[in-house]
Order: sequence, then C-alpha cells, then structure tokens
Amino acid sequence: MKDKKDKKFYLDLYDATTVGFSVVFSIIIGGGIGYWIDNKYNTSHHWAFFFFLLVGIIAGFQNMYRGIKKYKKDEDNNEKT
Repeated sequence: MKDKKDKKFYLDLYDATTVGFSVVFSIIIGGGIGYWIDNKYNTSHHWAFFFFLLVGIIAGFQNMYRGIKKYKKDEDNNEKT
C-alpha cells in the first residue's frame, strides 16, 4: 500500500515539475528569440523581444493549462477505479 502511495506521489511530483519547467522554458525561449532578433537587426524599440516574450508567455500558460487538465483527468480516472 505504501509503495503505491509513494509511486503516485513521485509521479504527481514529476508532472508538476514538468509543467513548471515548460512554463519557464517557454518564456525564456520566447524572450531569447526576440532578444536575438532585436540584436541581429539592430532595432531600437525592441518590438521583437516583447512580441516573442508575449508569445512565450502565452505558450507557457497554454502548456500549464494542458498539464492541469491532464492531471485532473488522471485524478478523475483514479477515483472511478
């Protein structure tokens, strides 16, 4: 019984960590792409940085929503069995 609880705990922890990292990395990658474009084309208003940062934020929260939705679905399936 304890082994099942431990396994479920670590799987839930893995899922939560994966969701957290996907949010952070989406934002960092989006901002990094925008920063790179701004430096490559020498823009003065940093429009690409802010645009791609916003895209990264949207992608990160979309990943978070999908992860939470998957977690809720798994929880509902576990409660029914």
